[in-house]
Amino acid sequence: MPQLLIRNLEEQTIAVLKERAKRHNRSLQKEVQLILEESATRPDETPSAIAERWQGYFAGRSFSDSTELLREDRER
Repeated sequence: MPQLLIRNLEEQTIAVLKERAKRHNRSLQKEVQLILEESATRPDETPSAIAERWQGYFAGRSFSDSTELLREDRER
């Protein structure tokens, strides 16, 4: 199987990936492999396509007005 070497990653990026791998009970290498495979097989979506998908998800739902809750929170 081919290999890939990625150089000069930020230390913070590696730390985040290590933490994510730990949460999923995987090695860092396996976590990065799965991230790359998922990303490579996921179809590219334009921002407008993503927005339309989310609009469809929330279509027909009603949400309460949070104005009063925000005001109360600000007064604390």
